[in-house]
Amino acid sequence: MITKRVSRFIDSRLGAAKFVRSAMNHVFPDHWSFMLGEVALYCFVILVITGTYLALFFHASSEKVFYHGSYAPLVGQKVSVAFRSMLHISLDVPAGLLIRQMHHWAADIFLWAIVAHLARIFFTAAYRKPRELNWLVGMTLLVLALVNGFFGYSLADDLLSGTGLRVGYSIMLSIPVVGPWLAYLFMGGTVPNPETLPRMYSMHIFLVPALIAGLLVLHLGMIWRQMHTNYPGPKRTNRTIVGSRLWPTYTAKSIGLLLLVFGAVAALGAFAQIDPVWIYGPYDPSATMAGAQPDWYLGWVEGAMRLSPGTNLRLGHWLIPELFFPAVLMPSLVFLTLYLWPFLEKLFSKDEGDQNVLRMPYEQPVKTALGVAVFTFMLVLLTGGADDIISVSLGTSVVELRTILRILVFVAPVCAAGAAYLVCVRLRSSRAASAALTEQLAGLEERRQVAHALREDEEPLLLLPAVSGGAPDAVPDGVQQSKLHAAWKMSESDNP
Repeated sequence: MITKRVSRFIDSRLGAAKFVRSAMNHVFPDHWSFMLGEVALYCFVILVITGTYLALFFHASSEKVFYHGSYAPLVGQKVSVAFRSMLHISLDVPAGLLIRQMHHWAADIFLWAIVAHLARIFFTAAYRKPRELNWLVGMTLLVLALVNGFFGYSLADDLLSGTGLRVGYSIMLSIPVVGPWLAYLFMGGTVPNPETLPRMYSMHIFLVPALIAGLLVLHLGMIWRQMHTNYPGPKRTNRTIVGSRLWPTYTAKSIGLLLLVFGAVAALGAFAQIDPVWIYGPYDPSATMAGAQPDWYLGWVEGAMRLSPGTNLRLGHWLIPELFFPAVLMPSLVFLTLYLWPFLEKLFSKDEGDQNVLRMPYEQPVKTALGVAVFTFMLVLLTGGADDIISVSLGTSVVELRTILRILVFVAPVCAAGAAYLVCVRLRSSRAASAALTEQLAGLEERRQVAHALREDEEPLLLLPAVSGGAPDAVPDGVQQSKLHAAWKMSESDNP
């Protein structure tokens, strides 16, 4: 009763009943892979909630103070205000360590979900018309998430994050012409300096999250406005969609997924330690840290820098440092190709119509092989980013391991692409043969049913021996005269 009154009150003021009814009946596809985007959305919600809590206690300042907190090994040492507040959150604030680790894990899963979601879109060709703009929005979301992830773990001002910040500063400086200006804009000049943490903090909690939130709204709005894609299957065409309505089925699934994601992130935050800043200690520009690794989503850039030969390039008066090629040029080419991919494919395929039915990966073996090659290339680079830890774990020389990885970075993508192409071709052939066999069996079944129906409808027919000189004298019981006469006529024509 109360719900009806509230609904009527709102509808009488806003006239929203028609829109709500239409929204409730909106159909979403049922396949699990379509939920990867929602995983990213829910991780972003968790990031906003946990980040808001952390912002109440964090102070982004590199001013040096003496530490007098609860962590005894650092008492009396000079640390930055940012590092001191990070220790305070982790060791003194109620649920502070849980919330901080949930925030970090949610960021890692957020990036993973975006990458998995974009991979699903790429391998099923879901970026085709009319979804090219949404592909660009998704790629921009990935770039912003990568940037904000780097800003986030650089704020702790511990030895690990300080090392990464120094690497990021060097990468910016390696960009010809505009590099020093970018370093000043984002980091306030030479790192470390008093402006670095405040600038990155403001971008981390205000600018970039606002851009991500706006793009998420735009992304969801375009999905809602355009027809959803669907995997090939019965009754699934460019004009029809098979799935569940928003209310109540899809809403129940979404709420269940939200609770599952929140529970998984909370469990990781409670039981899986990540970024123990008290172990790393405060950042010291004169110190370095063995085994320093960035988060996984930037590990491939770290690996590219480790595996790339140290070669500088001089163009006239300009010196292009060795970091530029693996850390700027290579990632830029990768992202530029991904941004332009829908338009490049459209240029070669001449596909002008709207495409709402997805292509299975085995239906497009060349593109699938190319995608597998790129992912294999990234995986080798990611492995190279941890070559020192791997060599220690395996008891091998890091030089030998790096040599092997430098070979694999060229060989492994080619082998993976060839294997993927062969698998796709065989799957396509087997599926085509299976479809042909199914069609033949369906045709045989249809003809069997027709023949069976004709036998059931047909009346008995009695053929009598041929009799010279006339028609039979008597008609047997139960046989129609016309059929008996036809049989006699046939016998008569065979025996003149």
